[in-house]
Amino acid sequence: MKIQNFSNKLLKMENHIVFKIYSKQQTKVISHKSDQKVVTGITSVLETGEKDGIKHTWSGQVDTSQKASFIWKFDWEELKKQGCNRLVGHLIVTSCFASWNPQRVDINWTDTKHAVSVTVESGGFSSYTVLFEYKLTAHSAESHKPEKLFPPPEKISFDEIFVASDKTDVVLVVEGKKLNVNKTFLSIHSDYFSSLFSANFIEGQMKEIEIKEVSYEDFGLLLSSFHSNPHFPNDHTVEKLLEMANRFQVLSVIGIVEYHLLHISKIGYEKMLWLADEYMMPKLLERCIRQMDSFEKAGKLKMSPECEKLSDRTNSLIFKRLLEII
Repeated sequence: MKIQNFSNKLLKMENHIVFKIYSKQQTKVISHKSDQKVVTGITSVLETGEKDGIKHTWSGQVDTSQKASFIWKFDWEELKKQGCNRLVGHLIVTSCFASWNPQRVDINWTDTKHAVSVTVESGGFSSYTVLFEYKLTAHSAESHKPEKLFPPPEKISFDEIFVASDKTDVVLVVEGKKLNVNKTFLSIHSDYFSSLFSANFIEGQMKEIEIKEVSYEDFGLLLSSFHSNPHFPNDHTVEKLLEMANRFQVLSVIGIVEYHLLHISKIGYEKMLWLADEYMMPKLLERCIRQMDSFEKAGKLKMSPECEKLSDRTNSLIFKRLLEII
């Protein structure tokens, strides 16, 4: 019943929240093809260039055994400043007169400075006419970013929320600061507090109980989210709320956050999927799996930092889902 009441309030809030959505280009293909160059026995810079924030220097030499060696130095710091966090693609160096087969180097970079080297076996000549080309896909750090048109909400005053009253019967002390709460109310919501306040623990008889290894702000955020006058989650607080709710076993807060993620949140797909998996939110996970409807989306997930964090079970569900759309 309590979760349903919170859900009804959240639904009303949705009509009062306005977001300005701007889309950064999610992926951008950047390609370059050099002019024909002659590489000889003298090490030389064959080409320097810059395109769309990617700088490169291409050098080459032919050694005494007629092997051609090439080095490319790339710097895409400027592209990263524009929001790109990964480059994926390939580089190919080709002999213009077929002295050797084209040599390809696959690229998957997150660091902005890289050196690539290729050595080609003897073609039997002391010089070669060559060219190179690359085709790289720049992946943006964010595909969508929600920006509230309203000013950010005022900071929550936990001192005012958790002031002593005739309804409070215990004080929780965090980082030396006091929060006045009701034992029964917290025990209903949390097995952690139910055990803490039980007669089996010495804390159950204490008027002030210290809660360690947590910040006052984080703990106050958790308690305020299921207070009689609750502060609802937003996209900036959901991850911390889930972390805290999981630690202190407040399942109702996980339910409230799941509702927000299902109906209000503008968080990107990859992070949404990871949150659903990490904090065991079944409705959200089911929707995320259902939304895996293309191999393009699967590729974007694979390139995201959240992919490596997913559980084996969720990876299995994604695999089964992809089999359905083949």
